[in-house]
Amino acid sequence: MGYVPGRGLGKNAQGIVTPIEAKVRKGKGAVGAYGTERTQQSLQDFPVVDSEEEEEKEFQQELGQWRREPGAGKKKPKYSYRTVEELKARGPVAGRSMAAPPTELAQVKVIDMTGREQKVYYSYSQMRQKHSVPEEPVLGAPPREHRGPGFALPELEHNLQLLIDLTEQEILQSARRLQHERDVVVSLSHESTALQDTLSEEQRSLSRLEHILELVERCEGEALSLDDCARVFETLQADFHTEYKALGLGDLAAAVVHPLLKAWLCDWDPLKDSVRGLEEVGRWRAVLETGQLPHSQPDSSAMDPYHRLLWEVWVPLVRSAVLQWQPRNVGPMVDFLESWAPLLPVWILDNILETLIFPRLQREVENWNPLTDTVPIHSWLHPWLPLLQGRLEPLYPPIRSKLASALQRWHPSDGSARLILQPWRDVFSPGAWEAFMVKNIVPKLALCLSELVINPHQQHMDPLYWVLDWEGMLSLSCLVGLLDKNFFPKWLQVLCSWLSNSPNYEEITRWYLGWKAVFSDALLAQPLVKDKFNEALDIMNRAVSSGIGGYLQPGARENIAYLTHTERRKDFQYEALQERREAESVAQRGIGATAVPTNFKDLIQAKAEEHNIVFMPLVGKRHEGKQLYTFGRIVIYIDRGVVFVQGEKTWVPTSLQSLIDMAK
Repeated sequence: MGYVPGRGLGKNAQGIVTPIEAKVRKGKGAVGAYGTERTQQSLQDFPVVDSEEEEEKEFQQELGQWRREPGAGKKKPKYSYRTVEELKARGPVAGRSMAAPPTELAQVKVIDMTGREQKVYYSYSQMRQKHSVPEEPVLGAPPREHRGPGFALPELEHNLQLLIDLTEQEILQSARRLQHERDVVVSLSHESTALQDTLSEEQRSLSRLEHILELVERCEGEALSLDDCARVFETLQADFHTEYKALGLGDLAAAVVHPLLKAWLCDWDPLKDSVRGLEEVGRWRAVLETGQLPHSQPDSSAMDPYHRLLWEVWVPLVRSAVLQWQPRNVGPMVDFLESWAPLLPVWILDNILETLIFPRLQREVENWNPLTDTVPIHSWLHPWLPLLQGRLEPLYPPIRSKLASALQRWHPSDGSARLILQPWRDVFSPGAWEAFMVKNIVPKLALCLSELVINPHQQHMDPLYWVLDWEGMLSLSCLVGLLDKNFFPKWLQVLCSWLSNSPNYEEITRWYLGWKAVFSDALLAQPLVKDKFNEALDIMNRAVSSGIGGYLQPGARENIAYLTHTERRKDFQYEALQERREAESVAQRGIGATAVPTNFKDLIQAKAEEHNIVFMPLVGKRHEGKQLYTFGRIVIYIDRGVVFVQGEKTWVPTSLQSLIDMAK
């Protein structure tokens, strides 16, 4: 059959190697009664544990659970006791009611079918005794003594539990009432303390009121002076500030001081003694003024005591003084109001200025005649500017009208007109001043320049001096327009005529420099004036270059060239200085958030942005190694802080202002 000794059975020798061994049972019991019957060979070949052994172990464990442990007797019941303090700390018994009334579930009929016979119960509590009834003994079994589980009386247990719960509730309610009474005692003690404090405060207030009443009766009973009354009310305000505000003692003070102050100021003349009463009224201001906002108009019902005192006592005296005052005698009235202004409410000062002072000034301006009055109007009207300010605006049109009428026959040789008009330059608005000058002064000056005769051999400069004296009064643009229209054409024409008749270039040079010295630096800095003098230089250069006029003096060409170079260099240096000063002033002011230019190129860039001019480098374009730029439509380059502009044949240095003018 293919069996090989020492190897297992089967095709692949997977079977047992040794034959099945037999094991002798110890007794005559059933299989498994004496434990496992597997041999050693079976355990080696089949190591799986038999399920019967596991069931045997589980059965033995369950069986041991029902056995009473040795030494375990009947356990005694444990009782817990609670004191009243523990019961109060625990609080009400949760889930228990004060009484146990019968409910519907307590009266339900229950049929028990779990036993051998059908049993009927009339409540669920009766079912607790179902298992306490002993079972009937089995037939044939010996009778055994049976002991019940214990004594069961549910009604008694319920009543006892109810008594316990009621007792606990009474204890808790008593504890709550006791705590409430203690809280009431604490509250009453606090209230008693507060009442004692209130009583003490009322006693102190009563004592303070008695002291206040004593001081007030002293003011009313005795004939006190103004200073004595002030000291009394200062004491009231300092020591009894709360009562002073609450009781409105300021009104009482006003009533007390009213007759005293009126009697003290009865013979007072504000224009002769402007400081009389200043200290006394200032003292009463601290006593009476409540700090309310100034009124727009007098209202006695809601007026501050201090305001009422001034309105009823001080203002009538001032009103009578203003009615007797002469507006041209401006000093005493202005000094008086300036002295009293810090003590006056705003609305009272405005009332005096608008209803008393301004009408008097308006009538005086209507009566003023600039041709006959020897006192200038500004001498008695301008001192009111700090007090009246914009309220004087209605007076300016009639003043300008009267001044214009007075200037109809005026000649520039009369310097009194400038003295009369100069104080009004900063008073009139810029537009009104410019219109007045253009209408009344500029035509006279233009006529004066038109009458000026340019004569190099016998020159009368007075008409030009009369015009230039108005430089500070007229705007530079207006004055430059006058010179451009009425002076420079005649001047250049005379220069051309002189150059065509064998001139002496040294005299021409002195003549040119003399005329230029007449003008101020501000006028020479104007582009139009500068262009006119440069035009004169160009005429002289063309004359010496072309030989016009016949005989040419030796060295004349060099002298004129030197003069041209010198004058243009002066102009350029002056403009550069002005630009440098402007840049420094901008840097010091720190206008805006823009950075201060650090070099001349940055300054040109800032000026270009300010005037909306395109300033940018030309790519790949240079002159003598210097980068070329476009400034608007002009090509420039910068060398050592100097701007050079491309001319017809060469590069010409120029100032930044001239560059901007050319670009525009």
